[in-house]
This record gives sequence, structure tokens and C-alpha cells, in this order.
Amino acid sequence: MARILLTALGSYGDLHPYLALGVELRRRGHQVTLATSAGYAAKVRTEELDFIAVRPDISLADSAMLSYVMDARRGTERVVRFLGSLIRESYQDTLAAVKQADLMVTHPITFGAVLAAQKVGVPWVSSVLAPFSFFSAYDPPIPAAAPWMVKLRALGPVAMRWTRALAKHYSFSWIRPVQELRQELGLNTGSHPLFEGQHAPRLVLALFSKCMAERQRDWPPQTVVTGFPFYEERQGISPELEHFLGDGAAPLVFSLGSSAVGAAGDFHTVSLQAARRLGMRALFLTGPHAHGLPPDAMAVEYAPHSEVFPRAAAIVHHGGIGTTAQAMRGGRPMLVVPFAHDQFDNGARVKKLGIAEVLYRSSYNARSAERLLRRLVEDSRYAQAAAATAGLVRAENGVKEAADAIDAVLEA
Repeated sequence: MARILLTALGSYGDLHPYLALGVELRRRGHQVTLATSAGYAAKVRTEELDFIAVRPDISLADSAMLSYVMDARRGTERVVRFLGSLIRESYQDTLAAVKQADLMVTHPITFGAVLAAQKVGVPWVSSVLAPFSFFSAYDPPIPAAAPWMVKLRALGPVAMRWTRALAKHYSFSWIRPVQELRQELGLNTGSHPLFEGQHAPRLVLALFSKCMAERQRDWPPQTVVTGFPFYEERQGISPELEHFLGDGAAPLVFSLGSSAVGAAGDFHTVSLQAARRLGMRALFLTGPHAHGLPPDAMAVEYAPHSEVFPRAAAIVHHGGIGTTAQAMRGGRPMLVVPFAHDQFDNGARVKKLGIAEVLYRSSYNARSAERLLRRLVEDSRYAQAAAATAGLVRAENGVKEAADAIDAVLEA
């Protein structure tokens, strides 16, 4: 048995992979603690994992905050600057737990946890949730702030390395407080926390499906691609929702996850108009943000994606990696409407698989959504590709592969 500390920060899409991993590690006899925002305490303890609160505390009901960070052009910068402003608090909150751990697993933006691991010298495993985090020159990501840069791929890896270097230089001011604390702690300041500095030297867990990305030569050599670690929720669907799903044709399902939904704007109203133009039923997963949704729409605050997505005619979502993973496992065609962060890149990757179309939020209206949704539900090639991809995703066992890799580090 080992004492393992997992860290996570963000939405449910950020939390659930580590809950899944924690449950598996606990099943193997390890003592597992999950360090994350205070608002997730009950959810973590439901799975019989130990919990410690680490600042910042994230509220998924805070529409103003979610809108602020779900900006395509500056959202990522705003998130990183905010985390930098609280780096001392998050470091202190994590430090005591790190000193008691035999091994720690970090989330891509738990900067304070990385500092604590390096300061204490505890064995450390890092993780990424999406291919975007590798910033590969051979498989370059699509940045939300400038999705047109995808055209530069034609210039090859040399140009992409130059672009990555420019991005590192441009974002250095975002992480200055992190580097200042590193210096005070006597740690090396030569690595960038968003780039090479996020990766642990012993093991990097790529917690996504091999369908999303092939291994690239400029990924850290210690990377293990595990597959998605799906969290199997205890909560089922309500009798009302079960009746709706079983009482008619498969509906269009609209979900903006637990973060982009706070910046929905007119998304729900426009989506309902598109569904009506198609003559199809619609189901909305709204969280606590159902503002502006007409009363005749079927809407629920929350339902497990794993229960709903396989029963959809098509899925419309924002491209967050957690929602994308569930949509891929659900085996239904999808329309990705990216808002910010890695969502543009995730959308492009599922489109490349032939299971999705992408429609930028700035172009999302009833007519454009109707056009692409009609293509998705009427062209059988999308459904066939989605079913084939779902088979590959389901055949992977991300939780087991990640836990096996962690056990190997502990044994070494």
C-alpha cells in the first residue's frame, strides 16, 4: 500500500478522470487523497477517498467567472494569470499533504502541486487530459485565440517549433508569479510551467484515447497513452428523463459541460430553433444556467453523459475533453461548438475521425446549426464512423492502464 496524492483543478471534465483513477487505486489497496477545490469535497468523499481543499475554490454556478474564462481570445491567459495570483496559497494548501505522500499525480495546471513535489522531493507523476497540452510541432494544436493558425501547418515542423517558441515567450508574463516563487524556493526556473515544466521526469500520463492522437517524436519519452479514464457515476437519470428518452424518436442532445454552460448566452434558444427547423426533439443539459430557455424544451440540470449520449440522434457540445470523451464513447455523431482553451483542437480531432462537424461559436445560429445537424443525422457515414470509434474507445481501459503505470513507478 502506498499513500498517493492526486491533484485536480477545474470543471467536472477536469475532476472526473482523477476520481476514476482514485477509485481504482483505492481498490488496489492504496490510500488515496484527492486535493482540489473545496466545492468538490462531498463528491470526492462519496467515493471513499480522502480530501483536502486547495485554493482557488471554483464555483460552477458563477456565470460571471465562467464567462470571463470562456473567452476564445483571452480565456487561457485569464485562467493562468488567475492561478498565478494564488500560487502561494495553492502551494501552501498542498504542501502538508505532499510531505505525507509516497507519490503524487498532478493535473496540467496545478502549478502549486508541482512546486510542492519538487521542493519536498516526493516521486511525481504528471498527466495531461488532451493532446493540446503537448504543443507538438509534428501534430500542432489549434489555439483558441487564433484558430486560423492551422493553415501554418503546411510550413512543416520547423515553422511549428518557431510558433511554439513564440507562444512560450508571449505567455511568460502570465506565469511570472509562479517563477518568482520557484526562485524563492530554490528551484530551477528554466522550464516553462505551461510547456516542458508541467511534465514529470519519471512518467507522463496521457489520459486520452489513442483515437485522439498518435504518439509524436517530440512528446516526452516517458509518456504513456492510457485511454480515457472514465468515471462511472453513482447518479442515474430521473424517471422523467427516462420517460422522455423512451417516448419518441432519439432527440438531439445539447450539453456545454459544466463550464462553457455558464457562458451559454443565446446558445439554448438558438439550439431549440435549430431543432424545431429539423422537426426533432431536443434535450438540454443546462447545469444551473438555464437562463433564456423556452419552457417547452426538455431540460435537466444534470444527467450522466454516459446514460444520455448513446440515446441521442446527435450530440451538440463545446468540445471540452471530458464531454468529448463521453460523446466518443456514446457512439453518436456530434457537432462541436468550441468556446475556448483546448476545445478548438479537440473539435478538429474528432472531425478528422469522421464523427463530427465543427461550428465556431461566433457562427452558431439556427440556420447554420440546422444545416450541419441535418448532415450529421442524414448521412449514415457519420453514424457508422461514430460507432466504430466508440468500439475502439470502449476497448481501451484508461483507468487500468494509468493505475498500472503508477504502480510500476512505485515498484521502481
